[in-house]
Amino acid sequence: MSEETDAAASEPWRIVLGELDEKMGVRILEQSVQKVVASMPVEGNRQSFGLLHGGASLAVGEAVGSWAAVIHASTLGKTAVGVDVSATHHKAARSGMVTITATPIHLGRTLTTHEVVLTNDDGARLCSMRITNLLLDRPNPA
Repeated sequence: MSEETDAAASEPWRIVLGELDEKMGVRILEQSVQKVVASMPVEGNRQSFGLLHGGASLAVGEAVGSWAAVIHASTLGKTAVGVDVSATHHKAARSGMVTITATPIHLGRTLTTHEVVLTNDDGARLCSMRITNLLLDRPNPA
């Protein structure tokens, strides 16, 4: 590796919101290899019965877990792609904000696994997720 590539490999990737993230009202609160925290309003992300849509929970949880994986991968000069995600919905939300927190279970050179937890304004767990990402030998997204 050149010195420029070495510097790029050690500099953690900074999160850039995608179109869906922006439409869902996602905001980044914290980002590091050890923790990514974001928030999202329930309003605008509800299903027809007035509850937070399960698909919205999965979309935001997968995004936050993937961002956490890419941050880790970037320190190795790699990027990450999702290969598995699973979720359990525990409680409904009708209003307020959701906090989404991704923390590593395993940070390897080939795979990462993160726990992603969605909580409501009171700190009650709404959804538990686990996401596994494959690390690839290619540059991070710009």
